[in-house]
Amino acid sequence: MSSDSFCPDCKKHTEVAFDHSAGDTVCTECGLVLEAHSVDETSEWRTFANESNDNDPVRVGGPSNPLLTDGGLSTVIAKPNGAQGEFLSSSLGRWQNRGSNPDRSLILAFRTIANMADRLGLVATIKDRANEIYKKVEDLKSIRGRNQDAILAACLYIACRQEDRPRTVKEICSVANGATKKEIGRAKEFIVKQLEVEMGQSMEMGTIHAGDFLRRFCSTLGMNNQAVKAAQEAVQRSEELDIRRSPISIAAAVIYMITQLSDDKKPLKDISLATGVAEGTIRNSYKDLYPYASRLIPNTYAKEEDLKNLCTP
Repeated sequence: MSSDSFCPDCKKHTEVAFDHSAGDTVCTECGLVLEAHSVDETSEWRTFANESNDNDPVRVGGPSNPLLTDGGLSTVIAKPNGAQGEFLSSSLGRWQNRGSNPDRSLILAFRTIANMADRLGLVATIKDRANEIYKKVEDLKSIRGRNQDAILAACLYIACRQEDRPRTVKEICSVANGATKKEIGRAKEFIVKQLEVEMGQSMEMGTIHAGDFLRRFCSTLGMNNQAVKAAQEAVQRSEELDIRRSPISIAAAVIYMITQLSDDKKPLKDISLATGVAEGTIRNSYKDLYPYASRLIPNTYAKEEDLKNLCTP
């Protein structure tokens, strides 16, 4: 590889050559070493994978995990392809099986939490918080005999709440490996109670607002930006009213109200599927919001006379 560079001996720009083995930059005309022991900052595409047909260039392990006994840095001897029986009968295999990993159950639990979080598109901070919650509960030795999938799902639900990125129980249930909403709800109450006893104080769960779910619901329904902005403003205004409904129900009812005033009307069934709120619950919440429609709907989205197009509950 060569390029042009100024050579002080030749007193001019000359073509230089790079000696990658020595890290030297050499003038091709006089042989002067212009730069010695330079560091090659380009990408290294050598593969360090176990298999010859694996093109993964990653050459380091994962980050350390302070929640594990060894920091997650223990060595595991891989099993060669097609030789599982030979491996198990070998001395290395026997020694590895004898030295049981005390964190094996934790590693499996953290992996399950990571899989659920990835399927929901959650950020790493929520995964880490869920891992911390599970580790605290596991240390109390009080979850033996309980539904493990429900416990892990509940930890993720609590972590979402604490990180101000709440998800509905139905959303968590959709990735919970068969755990039902009722089981997750019971597991959540159990975890909160156990940790409150351990800490000696109430557990901070974070406040849920209808706006926390609104944009995600609107995106699922394919609403345009103007309708989304109007729905967000309506939800913010609804917090000033004494509407005794859950934030998720209010979000669903606001979406139903906003879409009635747009050209792209959404059936109640579609809103129910997107939000996870029953159609009857949406109707009842809409009935509570309807008298305040003029206060909720922004004038920039719908005028006073346009509100007459809203269906009477």
